[in-house]
Amino acid sequence: MGNKLTACTSILIGKGASIDGTIMIGRNEDAKAAWPKHMVVHRRGEMPSHFISKDTRLELDLPEESAQYTATPEWTDKDGLFEEDGINEYDVAMSATESAYSNPLVLGYDPLVENGLNEEAMITVVLPYVKTAREGVQRLGNLIAKYGTGETNGVLFADNDEAWYFETGAGHYWVAQRIPDDSYAVVANQLAIQEIDFNDPNNFMFHPGIQEFVEKHDLNPDPSTFNFRKIFGTADRSDAIYSEPRVWAGHQMFSPRQATEETPESTELPFIMKPDHKLSIFDAQNYLSNHYEGTEFDPLGHGEHAHKYRPISLAKTQESHILQMNRRPGANIHWLAMGVAAESTYVPFFNGITDTPAPYKRGKLPAQLNSAYWIFKHASVLVDSHLHDFLPLLRDVQKERNAAAIKMIAETDRRLPSLKGEARATFLTRQSDGYATDTLNAYKKLSLELITKMTDYCELNFNTDENL
Repeated sequence: MGNKLTACTSILIGKGASIDGTIMIGRNEDAKAAWPKHMVVHRRGEMPSHFISKDTRLELDLPEESAQYTATPEWTDKDGLFEEDGINEYDVAMSATESAYSNPLVLGYDPLVENGLNEEAMITVVLPYVKTAREGVQRLGNLIAKYGTGETNGVLFADNDEAWYFETGAGHYWVAQRIPDDSYAVVANQLAIQEIDFNDPNNFMFHPGIQEFVEKHDLNPDPSTFNFRKIFGTADRSDAIYSEPRVWAGHQMFSPRQATEETPESTELPFIMKPDHKLSIFDAQNYLSNHYEGTEFDPLGHGEHAHKYRPISLAKTQESHILQMNRRPGANIHWLAMGVAAESTYVPFFNGITDTPAPYKRGKLPAQLNSAYWIFKHASVLVDSHLHDFLPLLRDVQKERNAAAIKMIAETDRRLPSLKGEARATFLTRQSDGYATDTLNAYKKLSLELITKMTDYCELNFNTDENL
């Protein structure tokens, strides 16, 4: 789907790099400023045995057994499902995709496939059928090797042990790298994986014919190494303006002592980084909400460089998510912020829930204010109308909701060990629903407060001289 390209920003955090030992993978889904998303739970066995993509017309026979999983599909399936992100019942998380670009040289020898497996279908045909992150990487890799893909993409995987980043480099060729436990990675619409160690199966996976393909067609500019980014990717002026500044921003946030020589337009920014401090769920959220605040590049500022670079959080974000794994003894969490991350709140949905509140399952065009997506977007556009006056009010709501989320999660974790089976699922669903509903009510209240304050901003106003 064309509107999905040139979009998204991703983050992956290893369990040794996080403050609480959790693994986090997250991404902003950026495509259209007004394009609703839903939050759903697909129950075990719900998937059909045969899949036909409305985007590319690809047909696949699927395994008979499908696992339960969460997902955030489009409001309409006219152009495909675009389920984007989720966690399945085996505690495998997947986020697809981070759009990227391959260079013309490799595409000349392995062109993109018009009827291949694209972003639209990846979650749907992979996540319900895998029990580990590695299985997810391998299943997606096998499907792309067999059927091809019409896009260059990055895909995030995680389970309770490790996180992986998967990239396609042409029509059929792919690689994947495990994120070291003590490290993180941020990615922004470029092929990111660098050196591949073909003798290290613990940390690298790849198309079995990729070395032969590269050698046969003389694609490697430095045959002494195998740098996937340099062989398959791009490095042009658009990368310097569009992609590299967002990676730079992540390094400045999490590794400022190591990244002192980096600039927003640095072309050799490393894929894997170690943080200067342990990272929390709010660090991940703050990265996906970042718009260069505190720098001359902030589009909410007024300097001459305010709109020089593409920010991480922007109006075209449909939803932002962080899939938090290895939460022991608590349930893993699918955090979801509808609309613009910087002007929304991440709502925690526990893995194992059986349903989501009705407002999160509806929303279409034109806007309707019984939809979670539109409730968050409504507050967002009202804040934008008088940003200087209204942004502090939004920040107050966000802070209150973030504290309430941590309190609710702690309460849930305390009670969870004593619950099993249906009682556990019912409890998790009730806890998730309660917080999600309370957050919608907070944003409804904020919108009414903003509308009330706006009534005196009308241009048809007149201040009478007190002396008259």
